Amino acid sequence: MPAYLIRQPGRPIEDVVVADPHLTLSFTNGWATLRDEQGICLAIPAHAGAHIQRVDDIGVEDQELAPTKE
Repeated sequence: MPAYLIRQPGRPIEDVVVADPHLTLSFTNGWATLRDEQGICLAIPAHAGAHIQRVDDIGVEDQELAPTKE
């Protein structure tokens, strides 16, 4: 499931994680926009200086484990 950690510089108590199976992130006209199937969930202006990091395990469930040697 897509999940993003949003950090506000100088305000660690306001850090937030946004997660949803249909979540997408786009950058348009100076805004970072998180959307789900119902529309915009969160919009952050570029001048806010926020850091956005994807924190889900991308594709881990689709990867095959390497065989172990005994």
